[in-house]
Amino acid sequence: MADVVMTEEMIKASQVGLKAVGAGLAVGLTGVGTGVAEMGIGAAAVGAIAENKDFFGLGLLFTVIPETIVIFGLVVGLLLLF
Repeated sequence: MADVVMTEEMIKASQVGLKAVGAGLAVGLTGVGTGVAEMGIGAAAVGAIAENKDFFGLGLLFTVIPETIVIFGLVVGLLLLF
């Protein structure tokens, strides 16, 4: 078997790369989750607004709430990188 010797530079580069992968996963997966959540919410909001125009503010609020999850994912990603 060949012995694998890792230098300190290789270890540091590996750690930086894995941090970047973790940050990308944090932002990407929260974006996918938000898209799935907004799929049903958006359709219901449009249907409610079509029936009664007074539901516009409430529909807009319910559509915007899942977007905060992406902001949390972005914050976690930035904390991982810096």
